Amino acid sequence: MKLTEPVVIGRTSAPSRVLFGPHETNLGRGRDISDRHVAYYAARAAGGAGVLVTEIASVHDSDWPYERAPLASRCGPGWTEVAEACRPHGTVVLAGLGHAGSQGSSAFSQRVLWAPSRVADVASREMPAELEQAEIAELVAGFASAAGEAVRSGLHGVEVNAGQHSLLRQFLSGLTNHRGDDHGTDRTRLVREVLAAVRESIGDGVLSLRLSCDELAPWAGITPDAAAGIVEAVRDEVDLLVVVRGSAMGTSATRPDLHTEPGFNVELCRAIREVAGSTPVVLQGSVVDPGQAQWALDDGVADLVEMTRAQIADPDLVTKTRSGTPVRPCVLCNQKCAVRDNRNPLVSCVVNPSAGHETEEDPAPARSAREPVLVVGAGPAGLEAARVLASRGRAVEVVERCEQVGGAVRHAAALAGRGRLWNFVEWLEQEVRRLGVDVRLGTEAGPEDLAGHEVVVATGSVPGPWGFKVEGGVVLDVVEAVSREVPGGPVVVHDPVGDHVGVGVAELLASRGVETAIVTQDQVVGTQLALTGDLADANARLQRAGVALEKRSLLREVHADHVVLEDVHTAETRHRPGAAVVHCGHRLPDQSLEGTPIGDCVAPRTIHEAVLEGRRVAGGLR
Repeated sequence: MKLTEPVVIGRTSAPSRVLFGPHETNLGRGRDISDRHVAYYAARAAGGAGVLVTEIASVHDSDWPYERAPLASRCGPGWTEVAEACRPHGTVVLAGLGHAGSQGSSAFSQRVLWAPSRVADVASREMPAELEQAEIAELVAGFASAAGEAVRSGLHGVEVNAGQHSLLRQFLSGLTNHRGDDHGTDRTRLVREVLAAVRESIGDGVLSLRLSCDELAPWAGITPDAAAGIVEAVRDEVDLLVVVRGSAMGTSATRPDLHTEPGFNVELCRAIREVAGSTPVVLQGSVVDPGQAQWALDDGVADLVEMTRAQIADPDLVTKTRSGTPVRPCVLCNQKCAVRDNRNPLVSCVVNPSAGHETEEDPAPARSAREPVLVVGAGPAGLEAARVLASRGRAVEVVERCEQVGGAVRHAAALAGRGRLWNFVEWLEQEVRRLGVDVRLGTEAGPEDLAGHEVVVATGSVPGPWGFKVEGGVVLDVVEAVSREVPGGPVVVHDPVGDHVGVGVAELLASRGVETAIVTQDQVVGTQLALTGDLADANARLQRAGVALEKRSLLREVHADHVVLEDVHTAETRHRPGAAVVHCGHRLPDQSLEGTPIGDCVAPRTIHEAVLEGRRVAGGLR
């Protein structure tokens, strides 16, 4: 089995064994499938996706889990447009269908949440209502009606969600199903009823099931052994089985960030495939490397591989793999593609800002010009600008004061668990050199070097203000702390931002055997990590590493052998031992050169903004 070769699913054939799975996008117009959805999916179909599952649509109006969550009864016209856009590429397009149950939200519907039993959700703490038989019948009818609408709209079939955020999983689990009726004594009953109703509705259409096969709660939840029994009960009813893990007990487990190794579901998937009979099985679990995906097929782990985030990063993953062209790497950071939060951001990608914005016109191609372009700085902003300019026929030179490319990413990738960030820098460097860009390292550009060029300045940032008094002792910038050994003795990490930087520095220092404390004004350490799903895991890692957590505290003074902290609520002060302080606060733009600034030279932010501005500036140069 080759990853890029066709595969038969039910009574149809997909052009590759790569699946683009369902995920929240916030691309909807209200609760409809929008033109943004159509362009987003069409790009992945054109890039070779074999199977594509649209964003999960609620099958009943009692379910409104987030503001722009699609509602199946309103998705028909949008599904038709998706089908038409993807049809020329042969991609098998399935409608994602589900109901979030007690993991939903009453904020938008102003209705009680549905659940198998009266068990409050562990995340929202909201108490749901226990479904009566009439409501269960409505739910089954909702799945059947939505499935019928999907195939009438031109889709190849549907995928029923019994995975992470799903009422069907809640019926399957002893964590949430405490019923005494037939839907409690036989927890597979509802899933079997739904699958039967959907099959009747779609006929020969493709029926896929996304199933949580390990809730990571062995005391009462679905275990791999229990999942094997579920699969045996439904395998003959479905054409495709997607093996996932997770429950409300660990929402980050389904889609963890880069601290979790890719392919984490390999053994779980292998075990389920052994009982799935002739039903094709899909491996899901942060698989972003085509090489690992092919290994999983070769080793008998699965019949197809879900590579959702990888195709957000590079829509052309399959076609590039076929041709042997390097694929733009997904770094698994979750910083722009995890959008199920109260900010309602659109789905995008730090390494590919065009993701989710396919309906927007690309910058106009650069016209010929006598002057070459000089890009000063070889971080992600500078390298992306050079890559786009060179791909459009411009003569480009890149100069970098350091002996290595990467800019701030060089230091970010050195932080604990964030080494995958370097994969993107390596890809960028490979691309600019392949395109003939002259990259000169160890070269300091001065004003005299800028004459005769259009100049793009991507020199990055400089340390920002400290915000505390220094009465002695050592204060290090985060770059200094990462790149060299810190002084002996206890080290205090000052983290007024609350993102991955302070947490990563503290983990790094602790791994070096340094006695470390981290100071934050917030109630928990690393509050911004809630957006990537790493908040709980990060705090657990810090505690396991022995890092002292100084929460609800302001750093006021630094002395030779201690620091002074102030409680944010009471203003009481206390001393903590400290031989050095690492300041992980905001940085300021480096404005030492004239030219068009991009990335951190505009305002120090993330890789996403650096790449986006590099691309935009490259498209605008004439």
